[in-house]
Amino acid sequence: MSSDATLSPAPSVGSAAGIDEAARSRPARDAVFRRVLVKLSGEALMGGDPYGINREVIERIVDEIAGIVRLGVETAVVIGGGNIFRGVAPAAEGMDRATADYMGMLATVMNALALQDAMRRVSLASRVQSALNIEQVVEPYIRGKAMRYLEEGKVVIFAAGTGNPFFTTDTAAALRGMEMNVDIVLKATKVDGVYTEDPKTHPDAMRYKRLSFDEAIQRNLRVMDATALTLCRDQKLPINVFSIFKPGALRRVITGEDEGTLVTWKPEVRDERC
Repeated sequence: MSSDATLSPAPSVGSAAGIDEAARSRPARDAVFRRVLVKLSGEALMGGDPYGINREVIERIVDEIAGIVRLGVETAVVIGGGNIFRGVAPAAEGMDRATADYMGMLATVMNALALQDAMRRVSLASRVQSALNIEQVVEPYIRGKAMRYLEEGKVVIFAAGTGNPFFTTDTAAALRGMEMNVDIVLKATKVDGVYTEDPKTHPDAMRYKRLSFDEAIQRNLRVMDATALTLCRDQKLPINVFSIFKPGALRRVITGEDEGTLVTWKPEVRDERC
């Protein structure tokens, strides 16, 4: 029996360092994407902290993004707010869902400002656009201006999700990706791809190299929420799931190397397991 997935074994402990050394020894490769959107979760900014923003982590993430900008890749970012909202979650228990979602949107604006400031400190030009109108703090989202910023080589950080409750920042990433005409959505997570099982508890878990949208939806794999996956599938917008904590992983995705899991409407390779 075959499926629309290509698998590889989970990496052994300590293999990341070896991969990083090997990557440094290889000559630089050209980017295979012209314009991308990076979906960055708020939780990624916490590092080992229970909530909030870890400065060392955000500086490392900015360094990864700066690396692909230097390759000439036009880069947009959609950022979540879970790291901030987690700190107020107990108080939000039992709260009206729409109100809680608006609080989450404001948390993404705070993260976007922190990310922009970290970029400013390394002389990386960026602009924040918000789906909520907060003109004293950030620009409102205007598609034409965002496109122009990207063409000028600036990083555009989209905050406040879609601006509507009941929609996740994953859906915002899919929507903004389509509006910006990006080549691919890059889902930055804590693990280096999508696995058949949790690799932390199942050492024999296999990483999907390629996966179809339909299979991801049918198997309820945690790639993105179903709305975001369906949007990307219908518009044939591929997604690559990779680890933002693996040094150089973002650059390897951009240069077309085997990194993370590619989710697409038409996998190039099929799983040959029986």
